[in-house]
Amino acid sequence: MRVGLFIPCYIDQFFPQVGMSTVEVLSQFPEIELDYPSGQTCCGQPMANTGCLDDTRPLAERFVELFADYDHVVCPSGSCVSMVRNHYESFFQGDERFERMKTRVWELCEFLVDVLQVRSLPHAFPHRVGLHSSCHGLRELRLGACSELMGEQTDKVRGLLAMVPGLQLVELQRADECCGFGGTFAVAEEGVSVMMGVDRVADHVQAGAEVMTATDTSCLMHMDGIIRRRKQPLRIMHIAEILAGKPLPK
Repeated sequence: MRVGLFIPCYIDQFFPQVGMSTVEVLSQFPEIELDYPSGQTCCGQPMANTGCLDDTRPLAERFVELFADYDHVVCPSGSCVSMVRNHYESFFQGDERFERMKTRVWELCEFLVDVLQVRSLPHAFPHRVGLHSSCHGLRELRLGACSELMGEQTDKVRGLLAMVPGLQLVELQRADECCGFGGTFAVAEEGVSVMMGVDRVADHVQAGAEVMTATDTSCLMHMDGIIRRRKQPLRIMHIAEILAGKPLPK
């Protein structure tokens, strides 16, 4: 199958290692012919979040132009995938090409579970891990919804982490709570955003996590700033890094 890799702005500019880890994870599967369209740009989510829809439209059109002909499109960001699947509709009403494409755009974890039907993972990660369920993935992509493959009690992301040898997933008090990043919300409502992030970090610390992971680097970046400023004993890793067998960051 031909798979187009979409790398979001935060990863491209600040966390390129997450993009490379995504490539490593997908390259383990011989049935995938992986391609990275070099002309790709932002999906338009920051502009859409601030109400600048006229500025969003050309980016949405560019995305469809570049990715519509792939069998699948995979992205290591739940928020960007949700932008395409759930919020591009107003730009492509009645567009059959977009309608066909949007059902084949996947966040990395759901692609591994729903399309590749992964049942085991090779790389060990012997650490205590807290999973932050980012809002777009949890509430719009339904990554926390039970998968028939995984069974009734396990969601897609937690199911994949459970396959990682040696990984211990800690239990949080509020696993469904927002971190406060919310794109431009973190700028417009800085005080509220920081307080929400402090609460999420504290939940992971009280649970004894060594590492906080998530499907969105934007959320992790927000909380990593809080962790560093407060000198707390917690590190961040995108889930692609864990699945690719990367070591704990120093």
